[in-house]
Amino acid sequence: MELNKENIKKIIGIITFTLVLLALLMNFGAVKSYLRFLWAILFPFVLGGAIAFILNIPMAAIEKRMFPKGGKAARPVSMALSMLFVFAVLAVVVVVVIPQLGKTVDNISAGMATFLPQIQAWAEEAFRGQQDIVGFIESLEFDWKGWLNAVKDFALSGAGSVLSYTMSATMMVINGVMTFFIALVFSMYILNQKELLGRQCKKVIRAFFPQRAVERICYVCALSHKTFSKFISGQCVEALILGAMFFVSMSVLRLPYALLVGVLIAFTALIPMIGAFIGCFVGAFLILMVNPMQALIFIILFFILQQIEGNLIYPHVVGGSVGLPSMWVLFAVTVGGKLMGIVGMLVFIPLVSVVYTLFREWVNQRLRVKSR
Repeated sequence: MELNKENIKKIIGIITFTLVLLALLMNFGAVKSYLRFLWAILFPFVLGGAIAFILNIPMAAIEKRMFPKGGKAARPVSMALSMLFVFAVLAVVVVVVIPQLGKTVDNISAGMATFLPQIQAWAEEAFRGQQDIVGFIESLEFDWKGWLNAVKDFALSGAGSVLSYTMSATMMVINGVMTFFIALVFSMYILNQKELLGRQCKKVIRAFFPQRAVERICYVCALSHKTFSKFISGQCVEALILGAMFFVSMSVLRLPYALLVGVLIAFTALIPMIGAFIGCFVGAFLILMVNPMQALIFIILFFILQQIEGNLIYPHVVGGSVGLPSMWVLFAVTVGGKLMGIVGMLVFIPLVSVVYTLFREWVNQRLRVKSR
């Protein structure tokens, strides 16, 4: 290699990068602590960006339909209506779910004393020919009132220790509220000035990258924005469809808690693929306290609707909205769930869709070049 000025700069750059990387690895604990501190500072603004991204979907639709010619009132009115829409959806969920859950807990407390002996009698009848099993079942004693009293005594005896953590818990709640408030205000600034922020980001990219790289970066950003927006919209539509299917089916079959279970499944179905199972578990438990046979019917109904949803609705509504085949939707959910849990499931579907689209375009481009 010729030691000219350009090569010397490259060698110095490589040596500097290697030394910095070694220093970071040797002080990994301090670097990790610093990154945590930095993340704690930036978290409200990252959360605000996520809130702005979600609110921008209904806001853009409202602004396009209600204010096609624009105007000074278009942006603030659209922003206010989109925020009211999101908060109204959350309020409906809270109003429907919480009172019903409260009544259900009261019913469970009142009916558990008779429900457990019924289960015991049913088990004895089912294993009538097995004397050892029947003897074991008969030896079981279900003192529901005693369990409740034990829980109350434990809560009272532990009240002193609980009080010692009251101040720290209060501070955590206050910090959480303040973080959300800062994030919400920051998201409003982003939504109000999103065009200006977009132009400024493009200027920064043009200042540091060549024109070809600028075009590619802008294309990838636009594709990512379009894909993530469609994914969120598709996920919400899929959740509404599934919740409505459960509400109608349970109403036709006269199963209890039709509205509550429908809302719960619609809300938990926002978690890709497995979210509905959470709603199924809660719904089956609630119905079990009323009628075990109806709980069995509900579980059978769930698996039937889940097959319809998993094989027909989800791949076409969500997979189609992000341009991702059904097989890769399943792959994205599985890998994302293994790596990052629920957040990974939500992020990996649009992320894999972006990678899939870019890779497909690259492959098609190479095939066109080879065919010439």
